Amino acid sequence: MTRIPPTTNFNILFTSDLHGAIRPIHYNTNAYRHAGLALLASLIRQERERSPELLLIDNGDLLQGSPLASYAASHGSKVQTHPFIHILNELGYDATVMGNHEFNYGQELLRGAVQGSSFPWLSANIVMKREKQSPELAHQELHGDQPQVAGLPLAPDGAGIPAFGEPYLVKTLSTGVKIALLGATTHYIPNWEHPKNIEGLHFLDALETIRAWVKYIREYEQPDVLVVSYHGGFECDLETGEAAEHLTGENQAYEICREIEGIDVLLTGHQHRQLTAEIHGVTVIQPGFNGSGLGHVSVQLQQSPDGKWLVADKQARLLLLDEHPDLKPDPVVMKLTDELESSAQTWLDHPIGEVAGDGDLSISSATQLRLQAHPFIDLVHQVQMEATGAQLSNTAMLSEEARGFGKQITVRDVLSNFIYPNTLTVLELSGKDIREALEQTARYFELDTSGKVIVNPAYMQPKPQHYNYDMWAGIDYELNISQPVGSRVVKLEREGKPLGMDEKYSVVMNSYRAAGGGDYAMYPGKKVLHEGATDMAALVEDFIRRHQPLHVREVHNWKVTC
Repeated sequence: MTRIPPTTNFNILFTSDLHGAIRPIHYNTNAYRHAGLALLASLIRQERERSPELLLIDNGDLLQGSPLASYAASHGSKVQTHPFIHILNELGYDATVMGNHEFNYGQELLRGAVQGSSFPWLSANIVMKREKQSPELAHQELHGDQPQVAGLPLAPDGAGIPAFGEPYLVKTLSTGVKIALLGATTHYIPNWEHPKNIEGLHFLDALETIRAWVKYIREYEQPDVLVVSYHGGFECDLETGEAAEHLTGENQAYEICREIEGIDVLLTGHQHRQLTAEIHGVTVIQPGFNGSGLGHVSVQLQQSPDGKWLVADKQARLLLLDEHPDLKPDPVVMKLTDELESSAQTWLDHPIGEVAGDGDLSISSATQLRLQAHPFIDLVHQVQMEATGAQLSNTAMLSEEARGFGKQITVRDVLSNFIYPNTLTVLELSGKDIREALEQTARYFELDTSGKVIVNPAYMQPKPQHYNYDMWAGIDYELNISQPVGSRVVKLEREGKPLGMDEKYSVVMNSYRAAGGGDYAMYPGKKVLHEGATDMAALVEDFIRRHQPLHVREVHNWKVTC
């Protein structure tokens, strides 16, 4: 009689890009929102009942992104456990991975979150800078007496010690199945983050770091299953492998699957997509953002005659809250955040100013706002130029949910419109640089078959990128979308005269854009005249308080035509 080999299976659950979405609420209006970790917690508990032994992971961008997160960062003690960490501890997370937005409030808050966690924070490629440390010493400190591995990734000064914990963890199930989980983060963070928030850190290339650690883990840990949790996304089309974005190196997930042997499952994020796929034998998944769903991977194993567990099958699926409309938020998570929520709501409703007369700073249509000069965007320019003294200003509308300001303005209104803690940078640019930047902005549009201006589909996939369309103050310009790409700036003047292509101008923008984010290749390397440390929401709030009541200006300095 043929002996049937023993089989077993285990499940992986993971969240990613929660961005402070804990409770099921839309903070703009306080309306119910069927999203957030409190609802996902109910799913997590259901899955634990079905499969007690599972791996529960957060893939990063937890600590920033909601008014509740802003309140926790600005009013909570930085030496006590972050309130969101209490929730992950309660739910029994096995690990979390550093996201790029974890650094937005500085390392003191981040280290407080790490220290309060009952689980490790993983990111193999974020390492400490250390002076006069040899590669051998760095390896010995991290690995003790274990043999050195050729090609183990080390920072330029020889330090390869992960800055916030361990590069990976190993978990052995009751069946004896040994799982290794390696964490990594997009190394593009220095292109976005304020230098003071990442002082003392090296961000190693994620692809090369994962390659070296996978080799190391396979050789020395010999796991049955190797999972990589990568706070990054896909740079290529999942079916064709063709480049789906300008290859800056920000996202490397497709290349990780294609080039690195030994990975069974790749958990991804950062792009806010919902996807599952199999790429070069690697099961990949991404669960969306703001607590819209869980990623679920089931791994089935079969035991070989020598006792080794071998992966027999892998299945990835998304557990989306839209498919569970009757799900209720977990009462424990709600209770853990009741006090924080109450304090945050009081803070959010605090009035800071009002709009004078018949002035209107409301946004009725994000589409129309991007077609011609708008009073709300003009207010943003006023804030940026007053804060820095720059001659010119550019800004983007950062959220499609932004609705501008009504007659009365509260803290809630400011945070609802300025959702990222961006700081300001002033660059010295030539007229030629400015023209090139406007041509890049004009790529956001194209004409449909009827000749109507529409958003270029390239700005909608693999995720919406409306934030890469800029609007300017201090110049008068016109973008004609019927003209060929690269020749759409048909008017560019300052004070009634053509902008001098060789003239130099001080231009204020957010730090993400100044680093070239959004394919603005004309900015990196330009002379930096000013780098601010205060985030935009705080600057706007301060401006409103000091300019009471706010007087709305009529603006007509630019438009889009076809």
